[in-house]
Amino acid sequence: MDIRKVINKQKASRRFRVRRRIRGTAERPRLSVHRTLTSFSCQLIDDMAGKTLAAASTQEKSFKSKVKYGGNCEAAKELGTILAHRASQIGIKAVAFDRGDKRYHGRVAAFAQAAREAGLDF
Repeated sequence: MDIRKVINKQKASRRFRVRRRIRGTAERPRLSVHRTLTSFSCQLIDDMAGKTLAAASTQEKSFKSKVKYGGNCEAAKELGTILAHRASQIGIKAVAFDRGDKRYHGRVAAFAQAAREAGLDF
């Protein structure tokens, strides 16, 4: 069996295992993160209504002027504070953190810690 097929199957099972327990509602939306080699993005999702309430990414023009490179821990920290600020503007204090198939370390952990320090509860 091809090694990529094995890895993709492991990622899919990890993602389903995480999302099996997490559901986003209007008062406590799901905070989903997506990480690539060069960028990082996040969304607040209300799964009951099927809507994205707020989003932030290192690909935004306003963000690129603040941080030189979007694929490091510094950019993830800055993105965590930006998303927490956007969430507070629409009245969201508590979220359910969804790391997807990524491990909780590095950029994902830096993002989560910065979002907590900026006022999000999860």
